[in-house]
Amino acid sequence: MNNVTQIVQKVRQAPWRVQRQWIGLFLVALVLMAMVAGLYLNVTVGATLAGRETISLQATITTNQRVNADSETQLAGLTSVEAMQQRAETMGFQPASPDDITYVAVAGYVPQSAVDRSTPGTNAPAVPIILPEYTESWFDYFMNQQASSASAGGQP
Repeated sequence: MNNVTQIVQKVRQAPWRVQRQWIGLFLVALVLMAMVAGLYLNVTVGATLAGRETISLQATITTNQRVNADSETQLAGLTSVEAMQQRAETMGFQPASPDDITYVAVAGYVPQSAVDRSTPGTNAPAVPIILPEYTESWFDYFMNQQASSASAGGQP
């Protein structure tokens, strides 16, 4: 009986050791929760910054589109018929009358036609556009590989 009592006393720990173990486990759990909270905070901040950057870029795009539209409007106003005639008159130009126009015939000049009337087969390339390696199916590829390895005697 004495031996059993000694073994139980040796196995049983002091109460302060048990309390220290519980405190240690609590602190480890607390540190783990703090790490998870920090990771969550880091991901949330990154997502928020990305969202704000997206909003800022969209605002920049909208501003650029407005500036582009304003520039196109100004260009249309500057290149309108009335504005071009007014500028030409201030620079001293005047409308040409039929007597002022001189036509010059150039020998050998053939004006371009608006429609291409060439036959479809004349401009066809001599080589295929897609290489044969890219038109082969997986099944054909593996069959060719198997046939080539069989003809090589099983040697790779």
